[in-house]
Amino acid sequence: MSTEISVPQFDAWIKSLLDIEGFGGIDSSMNGVQVDNDGSPLRKIAFAVDASLETFQRAAADGVGLVFVHHGLFWGSPLRVAGNHRGRIKFLLDNNICLYAVHLPLDQHPELGNNAGLAELLGLKNVEPFGLYHGRKIGYKGILTVPLSIDGAVKKIDFMGRPPLGVFPFGKAENKTCAVISGGAADEVRQAIDEGIDLYVTGEASHQVYHECLEGRINMIAGGHYSTEVWGVRRVMERCAAELHLDAEFIDVPTGL
Repeated sequence: MSTEISVPQFDAWIKSLLDIEGFGGIDSSMNGVQVDNDGSPLRKIAFAVDASLETFQRAAADGVGLVFVHHGLFWGSPLRVAGNHRGRIKFLLDNNICLYAVHLPLDQHPELGNNAGLAELLGLKNVEPFGLYHGRKIGYKGILTVPLSIDGAVKKIDFMGRPPLGVFPFGKAENKTCAVISGGAADEVRQAIDEGIDLYVTGEASHQVYHECLEGRINMIAGGHYSTEVWGVRRVMERCAAELHLDAEFIDVPTGL
C-alpha cells in the first residue's frame, strides 16, 4: 500500500541521496523544487527525462502530485514567463503538480546516476571517475568484463530498441576499455583519446568530433541524449518506490535526439 509525504520531506530525501549542494556553483540547472504545490501531500510521483507539457499532461491524467525530471524548466538566467514557458508553468499550477529537477548530481551519482547505469549495462569493472567538467568528474571509465564490439555495445545500452544517433567505428574491432558521459558530451571524446580509451559512449553526436575520432582511432557511440539519460531517472524511481513506499511511474516521452 502506498503512503504519502510532503514536498519538503521528498526534497530532504532526495538531498540525502544526491549531492545537490555540491553542484551549486557548477550546474546551470536550478536543482530541487522548481514549481511547488499548495502543500498537499504526495501519493504518486512520476519520473521523466524532460519537463514538457506532454509529460505534465500525462502526469495529471494519472493523478500524479510531483514530477521528477532530469531537465527542468529553469536554467541559468531567469526566463520571461511567457509563451510555451508560461503554458507549462500554468498547467503545473492549475493541476497542483510540483516540479522537481536534478541535473548534474544525477549524471554523476556513483550508484543511481545516468553514467553509473550505462557503466553497469556495459559491464564495466574497476570503475573510476572520468570526464572533467568545472573541476568535477561527471562520468565513469573502466575495463569491460567481456570485450565488446561497437555493435555489441550499442545493443547493451539501447533503450526500448531505439537506434543510436551516431556510431563512429574508427577504433579496435574489440573494445577492452570504455568511458561514459551521458547527454551532450561529444567533445569529451578528446579526454578519452588522451587517456587511451578504446570506446567512448555519450548521448549526442557532433560534426566537429568526427575527425577527432578518426584520427584518434577511437570508437564512439552517440546513443542519444534522451536514451542515455533515462537510466538515472529510472533508478531514482525504483529507490523512491522501495524506500518511500509511494506509487511511482516512468513517463516515456522520447525526443529521438
